[in-house]
Amino acid sequence: MRTIKGFKLNSASWARAALCLAVCMLALGLSASADDHKGKIITFEAPGAGIGPGQGTQANDINPKGVITGWYIDSSGVTHGFLRAPNGAITTFDAPGAGTDAGQGTGPWMINPAGEITGWYADSDSVYRGFLRGPDGEMTTFTPLGAGTGSNQGGGGFDINPKGVVAGNYLEANNAVRAFVRYPDGRQTMFEAPGAGTGFDQGTLVNEPGSLNPAGALTGPYVDENYVWHGYVRSPNGAITEFDVPGSGTGDGQGTVPVGINPEGVITGYYCDEGSVCHGFLRAPDGHLTKFNTRGEGTAPYEGTYPCTVNPFGEVTGWYVDQGGVSHGFVRDPKGKFTFFDAPGAGDSPGQGTIPYTIDASGTVVGFSVDANGALHGFLRVP
Repeated sequence: MRTIKGFKLNSASWARAALCLAVCMLALGLSASADDHKGKIITFEAPGAGIGPGQGTQANDINPKGVITGWYIDSSGVTHGFLRAPNGAITTFDAPGAGTDAGQGTGPWMINPAGEITGWYADSDSVYRGFLRGPDGEMTTFTPLGAGTGSNQGGGGFDINPKGVVAGNYLEANNAVRAFVRYPDGRQTMFEAPGAGTGFDQGTLVNEPGSLNPAGALTGPYVDENYVWHGYVRSPNGAITEFDVPGSGTGDGQGTVPVGINPEGVITGYYCDEGSVCHGFLRAPDGHLTKFNTRGEGTAPYEGTYPCTVNPFGEVTGWYVDQGGVSHGFVRDPKGKFTFFDAPGAGDSPGQGTIPYTIDASGTVVGFSVDANGALHGFLRVP
């Protein structure tokens, strides 16, 4: 199994695409100033969330109205969707046809300003499908064209923009990864980056969250025939531009991984160097690249800095993995100043810590933490 950040590219785990939990200040654009623990952090649990290792509440996205979506895993290992209103009230839901055994269920990824949610569900045969949930709770399910029908194959939605356009991934019958765009009328367009491999665990990925902007521009990584990662950006008209951050490694599991794109076309993500240490980057619409690192990040393979999303004003959130394998949250402002934070109750052992996912236009961050028992908890950080 090849793992880089969140992508465990094998047929049993790709669709969750959960970002992985994987001491020095590196001179790659790091600001000399930083603040710690600024902002108010609210933690929350979905009703029915389990408290064992790998169970609990994972918050993924927030819309301009302050509605949060994500999923929770119950004590039986089944995944369910939730909505959290601004007043803290939580509504849970399941997609029609979602399986009820461990490893099955419903996984919402993103919510748009209108309250439409997209994500995936795994049926009773552990085949993945996509869903779209309307603001009124009405559910539409779909299967990406060309998706495999075996256990742990299929596909689902990873992103949705204000126009209701959905982007996502699917696994073909040979377990190659493909990307698609689904329009509000149900039409689907499948696409591949020109350099993407066509074999097992190779292909084109849509990242999550925040890889599809309001105009329809889309970013993500692709895996070539040598299992090296590269970046791409797909314009609303379908033209694809590939790119690599200088310093990216060229070995198996190394390379460039774009994660989020904002309305202006600014992309953030990370790259892993020849030692498999990961670093952050920003890519301007004209292609100009800025590299950065946080303080305190580790220097072992797959430690380092993991930016996740960038808001309309250029604020970036994500996390870094320290030399002990513990994850910590950060916000980077447009001038390069960092604010670091940890969610209350976050564990301090390898594979534990704080994982921010999304930052909105107000600077509010949502994500989840992993506690000392390996259970997940949702959080909301207000600046």
